[in-house]
Amino acid sequence: MYRTMRLKTVIVRLLGGAAFLLVLLLCAATAAGSLSAAEEHVEESVRLPIIMYHGLLKEEKRQGKFVISPADFEADLQYLKENGYHTVVLQDVINYVKEGTPLPEKPVMLTFDDGYYNNYLYAFPLLRQYESKIVLSPIGRYADEYSQKDRDHANYSHATWEELDEMVRSGLVEVQNHSYNLHQNGQRRGAQRMSGESAEQYRSMLVRDVEKMQQAVQENIGWTPTAFTYPFGAVSRESLSILKEMGFQATLICEAKINTITRDPDCLYGLGRYLRPAGIGSEACLGKILEKAQ
Repeated sequence: MYRTMRLKTVIVRLLGGAAFLLVLLLCAATAAGSLSAAEEHVEESVRLPIIMYHGLLKEEKRQGKFVISPADFEADLQYLKENGYHTVVLQDVINYVKEGTPLPEKPVMLTFDDGYYNNYLYAFPLLRQYESKIVLSPIGRYADEYSQKDRDHANYSHATWEELDEMVRSGLVEVQNHSYNLHQNGQRRGAQRMSGESAEQYRSMLVRDVEKMQQAVQENIGWTPTAFTYPFGAVSRESLSILKEMGFQATLICEAKINTITRDPDCLYGLGRYLRPAGIGSEACLGKILEKAQ
């Protein structure tokens, strides 16, 4: 009897030790799995620098904060290509976030605001030459106006719908919504809510203007913009929920920062950009920005 009891005790202890070992092995496997998941999460985030341009003009006296020379833009494209960077547009980034479509190594986004004719005249041929892409955000009112009157002056004209359509059809230019007519000097700054304006009044104004631009792009280009580029980078806290409800999947602002792109769709709102001014070389300007994305 005693021997039987002792034998049972030994068996229980052996089984207990085996169970303990099994628990240790399971814990180790779980920890390894968690580490792999964490490592995978890190790999799925991408650092994205966005460079902001406006106009390109040859006359040095016209160059400054918002206008650079075509030669400088060409130097930028050459610098990016020589250093292994690949230009992407917003839809590329949206597809990465929402569908898992891979982005190229060392992605960078180049954006042009306002839709000047000189973008078509000078930037577009260089995009073809260097096989690069840009995001172009024209102002709807001026695209309408210059499609109907005297046009094609590098210093002040805006691109026509025909020119915008040609650029989009090349596959090198993506057009996004920059408002139809929210660039006037007055009480309102861009898409900001004015003092004393009710929430309903603000909502009505923003929806009316942005929808007008959406319709204009659809009618003239056959494409529905997926992102809103804030005029002057002026943001109101009420605007984001309105733009989301309207179906916009991303927004561009003017805050100088590197963007971290993850699988979370919210990372696409408030994408920051670095303004590229005249008077500084590509390596000194872009190199400093791109270092921050490493």
